[in-house]
Amino acid sequence: MRRKQNTLAHFDPTQCKRSNHCNKSPLIEINFQRDENKEFTRIFIQLRIANEGTKLISFIQKIQAYIYESIDNDYQDLNSKLNYIFTFVFVIVTSLIFIFFWPKETKQAPISKIGIASYSVEPIQPIPLNVELSEAKVELGKKLFHDPILSKDNSLACAGCHDLEKGGVDHLPRSIGINKKEGEINAPTVFNSGFNFRQFWDGRSETLEDQIGGPLANSKEMNNSWEEVIQRLSSHKEYNQFFSMIYVDGVTTNNIKNALAEFEKSLYTPNSRFDQFLRGDSNALTEEEKKGYQLFKDNGCIACHQGMNIGGNMYQTFGVFGNYFQERGNTTNADNGLYNLTGNEQDRYKFKVPSLRNVALTAPYFHDGSVDTLERAISIMAKYQLGRNLEEEEIQPIAAFLRTLTGEYKGKSL
Repeated sequence: MRRKQNTLAHFDPTQCKRSNHCNKSPLIEINFQRDENKEFTRIFIQLRIANEGTKLISFIQKIQAYIYESIDNDYQDLNSKLNYIFTFVFVIVTSLIFIFFWPKETKQAPISKIGIASYSVEPIQPIPLNVELSEAKVELGKKLFHDPILSKDNSLACAGCHDLEKGGVDHLPRSIGINKKEGEINAPTVFNSGFNFRQFWDGRSETLEDQIGGPLANSKEMNNSWEEVIQRLSSHKEYNQFFSMIYVDGVTTNNIKNALAEFEKSLYTPNSRFDQFLRGDSNALTEEEKKGYQLFKDNGCIACHQGMNIGGNMYQTFGVFGNYFQERGNTTNADNGLYNLTGNEQDRYKFKVPSLRNVALTAPYFHDGSVDTLERAISIMAKYQLGRNLEEEEIQPIAAFLRTLTGEYKGKSL
């Protein structure tokens, strides 16, 4: 049997100009051979392989089988299919070049030690150890944050409800504003608030800058106005100089918001024991804490509490598997959550999922501040959000895990 051979494609990567990526690569040669007696074509692929030969041969064998079948089914009409075949093989050759010879992206090697989580595949990521911020703005924002000058009667600073020595909260079910007025909702922690996708329990502010005007104008909090604040700061020699050094236009509403937001962004708490575990230290957690993390995932808590902030990145209805508010009683307007903003019935009782960072330090829990202990909060969440009644031997390890989420501020544990 005589055969005519035509070389369709010939690729020699050793001739590639980018020799640092092509050295010692396979030689690929694809030939058509026509059987003149039976009038159909066979395709032969010749390989000289230096790297990844097994996978390449297996891949090409599948290609051969496919083309044989395509040709044998209608070999009498071969000439009408030649264009299809040439195009098909050209695509294959091009694909092989990209698959095997294109420079590969450099990836961080996965953590492989037993008992160490690789955060590249975990639903929770560690907080970065450093965040780049303007030091001057942070310093100005810090001064404003701790100064009661922002409140109408000069009696209350931001730190009054968000005490950095108390986990960024005040440990009250509802915060107390000027003139001893009680607020309508529990004060969330200010730590790591820069990582939240929205601000406030109902998520009514998209940014930290937008959030700042809320407490300042609220009659039960600072009860002030921007006009009054700007007048005070402009007439204050130290503040006036401070703003002029940082901002071209000096004391303005936007600049006050910007400085405060920059300081709040600096309130991140990295290097918790759990973050150390994620970064490769298998000894950072005890066996009970590791068990608690697994239970946290297995029971479904991770569905809402994930990402860098372990929450703070989505909305969820409070009471998926039961009417929490009906059973608690004494509902208030604040209980309506996102509904107060949208008026959509489907948003009733829907809230921004809170971050669990430093959660062991931020009691009382929930937007209503109704729960004093971490264990009780876990039990309620399991019941109303997951439809589960957890046993004590499940609750305790989960609580132990949550206590590993306490991070550091300025190099010191909270």
